[in-house]
Amino acid sequence: MNRVILTGRLTQDPEVRYTQSGKAVASFSIAVDRYMGQGNERSVDFIPIVAWERLAETCGNNLTKGRAVLIEGRLQIRSYETNDGQKRRVAEVIASNLEFMDRKTGGSSGQSNEDSGSGGAGSFGRDVVPEEDIPF
Repeated sequence: MNRVILTGRLTQDPEVRYTQSGKAVASFSIAVDRYMGQGNERSVDFIPIVAWERLAETCGNNLTKGRAVLIEGRLQIRSYETNDGQKRRVAEVIASNLEFMDRKTGGSSGQSNEDSGSGGAGSFGRDVVPEEDIPF
């Protein structure tokens, strides 16, 4: 199973583009805290996120740099070749669900590229406890 759940803050405003067939695609990255060792030393990972179609448009319309979000999706590793012929690999999270973690728009109102029926993906992450409040 390939499932990723991350909480973090946007490092920049999302960039929304459209493919030749008209599908929206948003790309941005989030800063995610990582705790290391017994002294709770903090480090930060910068995770690239890609969202498609309706979720991409939601990201472009509602997200700004510094906004706290919870992202659910899958990890994708893809290869490409640069203009000068070098082969590169990139790991990114393909988002399937997004939850706002701050009160900027009056509360946590998640958007998903799936239909959000009662008890479905639209309710995902509403009761998430911030990492600072977890007792372990």
